[in-house]
Amino acid sequence: MMNTEEIKKRIYEIIEVANSYDRASYIYDKMMLVTVIVGLIPLTMKSNNIYTYIINYLTSCIFFADYILRIYTSDYKMGIKYYKAYLYYAFTPLAIIDFLAVLPIFSIFFTSQTLVSICRLFRVVVVLKLIRYSKTMVLMTNVLQRVKRQLFAVLLLTIIYIASSAMFIFQLEPNLFDNFFDALYWATISITTIGYGDISPVTDIGRFITMISALVGVALIALPSGIVTAAYMDEVKKNGLH
Repeated sequence: MMNTEEIKKRIYEIIEVANSYDRASYIYDKMMLVTVIVGLIPLTMKSNNIYTYIINYLTSCIFFADYILRIYTSDYKMGIKYYKAYLYYAFTPLAIIDFLAVLPIFSIFFTSQTLVSICRLFRVVVVLKLIRYSKTMVLMTNVLQRVKRQLFAVLLLTIIYIASSAMFIFQLEPNLFDNFFDALYWATISITTIGYGDISPVTDIGRFITMISALVGVALIALPSGIVTAAYMDEVKKNGLH
């Protein structure tokens, strides 16, 4: 008969992504995948009915039980046999996703329709739980983790350019925009090379800035693509994948 620690370790082995030889863990993974997919069904419907309520609360209960089990066995996950392991794990990205996924179950305690809607909105994050069960998604998560500083630098550069070009165009063509937010909107759609055409500069200098923004946008889109691609290839080689 297994003692408490052995039971805890076995629970950890089951709820973690299955190895090929662990049938119980494999079944658990498939059950969670089905639960995630079924849990998204109410989001495809305009109004709630008895079936969507049943789906919401049943899947939320399963997600809640899964979250509690993961917190309970987080010392194995973190490799630390100490109470701080529970705190460390609770703030990992996947644990936060798990926590947000169970929030809809608490909507039954609210009378405010706004709070109920907000709680149910967190149902959308359930789709992120699929990351844990997809090798490709795990690989991409590792890639993004490796290059997060470079991507943040590109994002910061983009924000600075958008703000600067918005200030330029706002001063050069003040009659074109009702407020500065409209100028930011124009700068954003210009740098992404989308250019809806609902706001178009009429002066030569304004059109020149628009062309520059479109060219800068191409460069800024290509930059993170190259960073992610290089990191992805390194991760593939590291894991021996093809």
